[in-house]
Amino acid sequence: MIASVLALDLSYWQQSILRSVGVLVAVLLPAGTFVYLFLFKMVSFMQSRLGPMEAGPYGSLQLLAEVGKFLQKEDIVPERADRRLFKLAPYLVVGTVLLVYLVVPFGPDLYFANLDVGLFYAMAVSSIGSLGVLLAGWSSANKYSLMGGLRAAGQLIAYELPMILAVIGVVIQAGTMNLQGIVLAQANGEIFGFSGFGNPYFLTQFVAFVIFMIAVQAELGQTPFDMPIAESELVTGYITEYTGLRFLLFFIGEFAAAGAFAAIGATIFLGGWAVPAAWADINSNIFNLLGPIILLTKMMLLGGLIFFIRFTFPRFREDQLQRLAWTVLIPLSLVNILFTTILKVAF
Repeated sequence: MIASVLALDLSYWQQSILRSVGVLVAVLLPAGTFVYLFLFKMVSFMQSRLGPMEAGPYGSLQLLAEVGKFLQKEDIVPERADRRLFKLAPYLVVGTVLLVYLVVPFGPDLYFANLDVGLFYAMAVSSIGSLGVLLAGWSSANKYSLMGGLRAAGQLIAYELPMILAVIGVVIQAGTMNLQGIVLAQANGEIFGFSGFGNPYFLTQFVAFVIFMIAVQAELGQTPFDMPIAESELVTGYITEYTGLRFLLFFIGEFAAAGAFAAIGATIFLGGWAVPAAWADINSNIFNLLGPIILLTKMMLLGGLIFFIRFTFPRFREDQLQRLAWTVLIPLSLVNILFTTILKVAF
């Protein structure tokens, strides 16, 4: 939270409530924006149709209508399912996203936790979601769900490696795993002595950026990596047996995770909440107000890229999906680490 707010004489429980509300806003606002802007509208225009237009102006309240619909549906648990794990899985998936946002900085003093190993924490916590997916598939007592869960687990494990290797190049260049430090390194950096644009790692770590975004696409299970929920093969994969609120939680978790990865990507490659230091004093309190808007704008750019690919490319085969991770992305990321290390030592 804003340091000036927490500097007031607030008790621990009051600070905890403020942090909880802040995390919920940070999760739900980007997720809702992604659903309306990309799922409802962008894909509609890509397919030459209007999309939802009845609920609210230009269909702006369609998301609320969808939420209301799911809340009214009966919550069904299959007779042979493991009831505890079946009910736990969607909360585990959504809870993972909430934990990722804890270390994302939104301004010079606007953050929930400023960890020295923030990037390591974000990568570690994001991998927990794969356990929720595997639990959902196994506990449903449904062969399609089990196959979807196993596919998801194999896919997530394969693409977590290139994602982590990709961000190592950023850590080497910035010299820190603290996300606030990475933002400041980009804002105060220079490219060949020119500081007018700072040093966004999107430019100097372009290979890592491409690998990271491909891995994000796979981690989210978005086309062309949607094997775990391939409708033509597995009905809806690991969420086949879910209804009502729990199905809604998986839906929220998918788009909230897209927002979380977009926030991490925008922070480590696009400069996060900051602008180049040559443009303005980024330590000014004004960036506690402008920072979230700047970060959200950059998140929308990455989100648009994620969903554009989702609605453009066909699905990979399972062997193609695994081959891409193990024989292309991981070697490329290792080469990127090598070159980054050499350049860091040389210059």
